[in-house]
Amino acid sequence: MPNYYHNALEDLKPTLARMNQQSQSLISGIPFANRATQAYHNSIAVLAGGDSIYHKQRLVPFGEYVPLQAILRGLIDFFDLPMSSFSPGGARQSPLWVQNQIVAPSICYEVVYPDLVARGARGSHWLLTISNDTWFGDSIGPLQHMQMAQMRALETQRYLVRGTSNGISAIVDPAGKIVSQTPQFEPAVLRGSLESRQGSTPFMQTGSTPVIVLALIAVLYGRHRQAAPKT
Repeated sequence: MPNYYHNALEDLKPTLARMNQQSQSLISGIPFANRATQAYHNSIAVLAGGDSIYHKQRLVPFGEYVPLQAILRGLIDFFDLPMSSFSPGGARQSPLWVQNQIVAPSICYEVVYPDLVARGARGSHWLLTISNDTWFGDSIGPLQHMQMAQMRALETQRYLVRGTSNGISAIVDPAGKIVSQTPQFEPAVLRGSLESRQGSTPFMQTGSTPVIVLALIAVLYGRHRQAAPKT
């Protein structure tokens, strides 16, 4: 939604009131301006059917913030892209509340971080991710992004809803299989159903730690075999 959160609430007040009366929900990606701290966030907000907001934690370098901006910003036009002054959200944010459902959100490429999504999924009923994959064009990028989102559903055994501006939007079941999706580069409405899930998977409890430990053991074992004297 190309408007700041506080402005959108005011501009859409009649629409949001009607949706709340009809037990409908509206969730959208939206920029958030903290007027007290002058911080700006790339966010996802529940505008109707609930009242919560999530600020993106993992920002895209140069797209959403400029590393070493005191040195680089203003040096060339590339470092002054619009909307490149976002601040990251905190690591301990509350999940979204939508129609008495607890939803674990992630924005854009945050969904490729297994441990980040697993932590957010604890105590949630289903996963929600939004993205703009337009800059990938007609490449395999959006397809790879979709496959990564499918892995997050499988790891957490949660339904995942993915909404994008140019496809692929989809509903993924807890087995990581797409049950409903829209085509790319076409206006479409995605319809489908999902169920709430509870409990935690082993991956949600441990994250990638066991895999990293086993990989280190394999490396150390391999180096030991190479260094062992031959008889």
